[in-house]
Amino acid sequence: MPVTRASLSRRVVAEGVGTGLLLAAVVGSGIMGERLAGGNAAIALLANTLATGAALSALILTFGPISGAHFNPAVSLVDAWQGGIAWREVPGYAAAQLAGAFAGVAAAHLMFGEPLFAFSTHARSGGAQAFSELVASFGLVSVILGCARRNPDPTPIAVGAYIAAAYWFTASTSFANPAVTLARAVTNTFSGIRPDDVPAFLAAQLAGAVLATALFRWIDGGEPGRQLRSATARDAI
Repeated sequence: MPVTRASLSRRVVAEGVGTGLLLAAVVGSGIMGERLAGGNAAIALLANTLATGAALSALILTFGPISGAHFNPAVSLVDAWQGGIAWREVPGYAAAQLAGAFAGVAAAHLMFGEPLFAFSTHARSGGAQAFSELVASFGLVSVILGCARRNPDPTPIAVGAYIAAAYWFTASTSFANPAVTLARAVTNTFSGIRPDDVPAFLAAQLAGAVLATALFRWIDGGEPGRQLRSATARDAI
């Protein structure tokens, strides 16, 4: 499915709406799962995982042909590094992703009768959490770049499946996305993160993305991979 030659404004709007719906799914399913789980955190996390993975795959398929469906500033940076979008377009993508992420949190709160925004008290601190985010982001970008080069068609399912799995094999539950991390600092619900813990997550996510990109540049003989927007129209969060 080829990417359309949409104007930057249309691509930016697609990124904002897609990221907003993703955060509504993440936060909303966390609230619903916690309310229905009767105190069983494992059941709540499972509900959160399934909803997030499914929504992510659907949103990538929906918005990928327009903007590449990054929904993630780190992925937009990787795409620019690979030549998929111009560096001058990255700020617009990132701004839309951040705005959409906060709007998605607000939408989830409105649906469930929560305050519009509330700083989270959910502690996610320490070296293990930060390293988990490095691993989560490294794996996410690796999946994207590996599929972009070799097998782009199933990428939406691969990305959704990876994030769903990483909810369980990382101690941080795999945020792997700076926009998601910042927005989840203003939800004092199941999926939140304490604002004090955000900087370490952001640094680890960017480091993981850089390491994965460097690895695949080396694997591909130093050549940039295929442009994410043209080769994998549906491949990134």
